[in-house]
Amino acid sequence: MSMVPLTKRGADKLRSELTRLKNEDRPRVIQAISEARAHGDLKENAEYHAAREEQGFIEGRIKEIEGKLGNAQIIDVTEVNGNGKVIFGATVDLLDLDTEDEVTYQIVGEDEADIKSGLISVSSPVARALIGKEEGDVAVVQAPGGAREYEISEVRYI
Repeated sequence: MSMVPLTKRGADKLRSELTRLKNEDRPRVIQAISEARAHGDLKENAEYHAAREEQGFIEGRIKEIEGKLGNAQIIDVTEVNGNGKVIFGATVDLLDLDTEDEVTYQIVGEDEADIKSGLISVSSPVARALIGKEEGDVAVVQAPGGAREYEISEVRYI
Protein backbone atom coordinates (compact mmCIF):
# COMPACT_ATOMS: atom_id res chain seq x y z
CA MET A 1 0.00 0.00 0.00
CA SER A 2 1.29 3.47 -0.83
CA MET A 3 1.94 6.24 1.65
CA VAL A 4 -1.04 8.48 2.35
CA PRO A 5 -0.52 12.10 3.43
CA LEU A 6 -1.96 13.06 6.80
CA THR A 7 -1.61 16.26 8.78
CA LYS A 8 -0.16 16.12 12.28
CA ARG A 9 -3.55 17.16 13.69
CA GLY A 10 -5.29 14.39 11.73
CA ALA A 11 -2.79 11.79 12.95
CA ASP A 12 -3.24 12.97 16.55
CA LYS A 13 -7.01 12.69 16.18
CA LEU A 14 -6.70 9.12 14.85
CA ARG A 15 -4.30 8.19 17.66
CA SER A 16 -6.70 9.51 20.31
CA GLU A 17 -9.59 7.58 18.75
CA LEU A 18 -7.43 4.45 18.72
CA THR A 19 -6.55 4.94 22.40
CA ARG A 20 -10.22 5.40 23.29
CA LEU A 21 -11.23 2.31 21.34
CA LYS A 22 -8.56 0.15 22.96
CA ASN A 23 -8.74 1.49 26.53
CA GLU A 24 -12.43 2.33 26.94
CA ASP A 25 -14.70 0.85 24.28
CA ARG A 26 -13.05 -2.58 23.94
CA PRO A 27 -13.05 -3.33 27.72
CA ARG A 28 -16.63 -2.05 28.01
CA VAL A 29 -17.92 -4.36 25.27
CA ILE A 30 -15.96 -7.32 26.66
CA GLN A 31 -17.66 -6.71 30.01
CA ALA A 32 -21.06 -6.49 28.28
CA ILE A 33 -20.43 -9.83 26.53
CA SER A 34 -19.42 -11.40 29.82
CA GLU A 35 -22.56 -10.12 31.54
CA ALA A 36 -24.78 -11.27 28.67
CA ARG A 37 -23.22 -14.75 28.78
CA ALA A 38 -24.14 -14.98 32.45
CA HIS A 39 -27.82 -14.64 31.48
CA GLY A 40 -27.80 -18.13 30.00
CA ASP A 41 -28.91 -19.36 26.55
CA LEU A 42 -26.86 -17.50 23.92
CA LYS A 43 -29.11 -18.41 20.96
CA GLU A 44 -31.93 -16.12 22.07
CA ASN A 45 -29.87 -13.60 23.99
CA ALA A 46 -30.24 -10.24 22.19
CA GLU A 47 -27.85 -8.48 24.56
CA TYR A 48 -25.12 -10.99 23.75
CA HIS A 49 -25.60 -10.68 19.98
CA ALA A 50 -25.68 -6.87 20.15
CA ALA A 51 -22.48 -6.81 22.21
CA ARG A 52 -20.75 -9.21 19.81
CA GLU A 53 -21.78 -7.06 16.86
CA GLU A 54 -20.45 -3.95 18.57
CA GLN A 55 -17.22 -5.80 19.33
CA GLY A 56 -16.87 -6.58 15.61
CA PHE A 57 -17.28 -2.90 14.72
CA ILE A 58 -14.74 -1.83 17.36
CA GLU A 59 -12.15 -4.39 16.27
CA GLY A 60 -12.68 -3.45 12.60
CA ARG A 61 -12.20 0.24 13.36
CA ILE A 62 -9.05 -0.50 15.38
CA LYS A 63 -7.57 -2.40 12.43
CA GLU A 64 -8.60 0.36 10.01
CA ILE A 65 -6.97 3.11 12.11
CA GLU A 66 -3.80 1.07 12.69
CA GLY A 67 -3.57 0.50 8.92
CA LYS A 68 -4.06 4.18 8.15
CA LEU A 69 -1.45 5.26 10.68
CA GLY A 70 0.95 2.58 9.46
CA ASN A 71 0.72 3.87 5.89
CA ALA A 72 0.57 7.57 6.73
CA GLN A 73 3.12 10.15 5.78
CA ILE A 74 2.56 12.61 8.62
CA ILE A 75 3.24 16.19 7.60
CA ASP A 76 3.52 19.05 10.07
CA VAL A 77 2.81 22.04 7.85
CA THR A 78 4.19 24.48 10.44
CA GLU A 79 7.65 23.00 9.87
CA VAL A 80 7.49 22.97 6.06
CA ASN A 81 8.73 25.91 4.03
CA GLY A 82 6.23 26.26 1.21
CA ASN A 83 7.75 29.50 -0.08
CA GLY A 84 4.28 31.03 -0.39
CA LYS A 85 2.96 28.20 -2.56
CA VAL A 86 -0.14 26.14 -1.88
CA ILE A 87 1.02 22.76 -0.60
CA PHE A 88 -0.51 19.90 1.38
CA GLY A 89 -1.59 21.21 4.78
CA ALA A 90 -1.67 24.87 3.74
CA THR A 91 -4.60 27.05 4.72
CA VAL A 92 -5.76 29.10 1.74
CA ASP A 93 -8.03 32.15 1.65
CA LEU A 94 -9.87 32.33 -1.66
CA LEU A 95 -12.06 34.87 -3.41
CA ASP A 96 -14.68 33.41 -5.75
CA LEU A 97 -14.41 35.69 -8.77
CA ASP A 98 -18.00 34.96 -9.86
CA THR A 99 -19.81 35.60 -6.56
CA GLU A 100 -17.23 37.70 -4.69
CA ASP A 101 -17.60 35.26 -1.75
CA GLU A 102 -14.54 34.61 0.40
CA VAL A 103 -13.80 31.10 1.62
CA THR A 104 -10.98 29.53 3.59
CA TYR A 105 -9.85 25.94 3.11
CA GLN A 106 -7.10 23.80 4.57
CA ILE A 107 -5.84 21.03 2.29
CA VAL A 108 -5.76 17.78 4.27
CA GLY A 109 -5.69 14.02 3.76
CA GLU A 110 -8.74 12.18 2.50
CA ASP A 111 -9.64 10.81 5.95
CA GLU A 112 -9.56 14.27 7.52
CA ALA A 113 -11.72 16.07 4.97
CA ASP A 114 -14.76 17.89 6.36
CA ILE A 115 -16.08 20.60 4.06
CA LYS A 116 -18.23 22.11 6.83
CA SER A 117 -15.06 22.73 8.84
CA GLY A 118 -13.17 24.08 5.82
CA LEU A 119 -11.03 20.95 5.46
CA ILE A 120 -10.80 19.74 1.86
CA SER A 121 -9.21 16.55 0.61
CA VAL A 122 -5.94 16.82 -1.25
CA SER A 123 -7.58 14.81 -4.05
CA SER A 124 -10.60 17.13 -4.39
CA PRO A 125 -10.97 19.22 -7.57
CA VAL A 126 -10.46 22.46 -5.60
CA ALA A 127 -7.26 21.24 -3.93
CA ARG A 128 -5.86 19.86 -7.18
CA ALA A 129 -6.46 23.24 -8.84
CA LEU A 130 -4.76 25.10 -5.96
CA ILE A 131 -1.64 22.99 -5.39
CA GLY A 132 1.47 24.79 -6.61
CA LYS A 133 -0.19 28.18 -7.00
CA GLU A 134 0.82 31.33 -5.05
CA GLU A 135 -0.93 34.36 -3.57
CA GLY A 136 -2.50 36.45 -6.34
CA ASP A 137 -2.80 33.52 -8.74
CA VAL A 138 -6.17 32.53 -10.16
CA ALA A 139 -7.11 28.86 -9.96
CA VAL A 140 -9.72 27.43 -12.29
CA VAL A 141 -11.67 24.60 -10.68
CA GLN A 142 -13.56 22.18 -12.88
CA ALA A 143 -16.70 21.64 -10.79
CA PRO A 144 -19.79 19.61 -11.74
CA GLY A 145 -21.66 22.87 -12.35
CA GLY A 146 -18.95 24.20 -14.66
CA ALA A 147 -15.61 25.98 -14.27
CA ARG A 148 -15.19 28.25 -11.20
CA GLU A 149 -12.42 30.79 -10.78
CA TYR A 150 -10.83 31.53 -7.41
CA GLU A 151 -8.21 34.15 -6.68
CA ILE A 152 -5.77 33.13 -3.94
CA SER A 153 -5.83 35.94 -1.34
CA GLU A 154 -3.49 34.39 1.22
CA VAL A 155 -1.55 31.19 1.87
CA ARG A 156 -0.75 30.27 5.48
CA TYR A 157 1.07 27.35 7.06
CA ILE A 158 -0.62 26.94 10.45
